Amino acid sequence: MTSVLDGVQIVTVLTAPSVSAALVAGHALERAGITCVEVTLRTDAGRDAIDALSHETGLIIGAGTVLTAEEVATVSAAGARFVVSPGLDEEVVEATRAAGLASLPGVATASELQRALRMGIDTVKFFPADRLGGLDTIRALAAPFPRVRFVPSGGVGDGNAAEYLRHPSIASVSGSWVAPPSAVAAEDAGAIEKAASAAVSALVAAGITAPGRVG
Repeated sequence: MTSVLDGVQIVTVLTAPSVSAALVAGHALERAGITCVEVTLRTDAGRDAIDALSHETGLIIGAGTVLTAEEVATVSAAGARFVVSPGLDEEVVEATRAAGLASLPGVATASELQRALRMGIDTVKFFPADRLGGLDTIRALAAPFPRVRFVPSGGVGDGNAAEYLRHPSIASVSGSWVAPPSAVAAEDAGAIEKAASAAVSALVAAGITAPGRVG
């Protein structure tokens, strides 16, 4: 997973009601300095949004809310480079691996982490982070699992993203605060760029030098 998200600090979760909304958001995010987007399959436009963004932007595009092996095949054909699942599903992980994509499954417990490691996964989505104890829980889990890197999602925002990223076990942070769903639905490029720029600026102000991509 690190080869795809190497140095990426913010994975923007984008749920777009249409392809046009996805493209407006994608271009606005690029202008703000964001480099990576997880397009969820929570709407009928998800697959086509992945296709459009993969071809019409320079963003690293992943697919989110992937629940089945069939969906893995669909997003792979659309141009996704990584697959994110809310939970740890061996069938989805194996299908993702077979498609040559990086897998970022969601975990919530130590038992799931052990299963992920047995499956060869060393970078996981920690979801929903705020409901599971946030950084305190990640610190606790990192002690017995020092090889694991976490991508917290859920309750992450400008107020705590930098704190998460300072921890050595955090690979990236993930969330939709960078591209507010209401602004995405309204195709409000200005509001999206403003939110994304604020996220970038918050990390810079906290001493995180390259909020989109290190180097």
